[in-house]
Amino acid sequence: MDSKKTTDDSAQAPVSFATNILPLFRAVDIQHMKPRGVLLSDYTWMSTPANAQEVYNYLTGDSQPRMPIGGPYWNAAQLQLFKTWTTTGYNP
Repeated sequence: MDSKKTTDDSAQAPVSFATNILPLFRAVDIQHMKPRGVLLSDYTWMSTPANAQEVYNYLTGDSQPRMPIGGPYWNAAQLQLFKTWTTTGYNP
């Protein structure tokens, strides 16, 4: 009998707002959007499904102007991370 423990890749920590999503927004993006009522650094605001979807649409360019204004735009991995956060329960 093999006593070695195997690792389970599916046991990875869930995507969280504080650890994974918030750091993707630059301070300038947060400051720029706040006066417009878009609270990128506020978990309660961001975890509202309609708000998260609106932000996602601007990040992907489905809504214009694409965020962040002037780029650099988020890459596919960053967009997928955000999408995973929204589809797995908006973990704080």
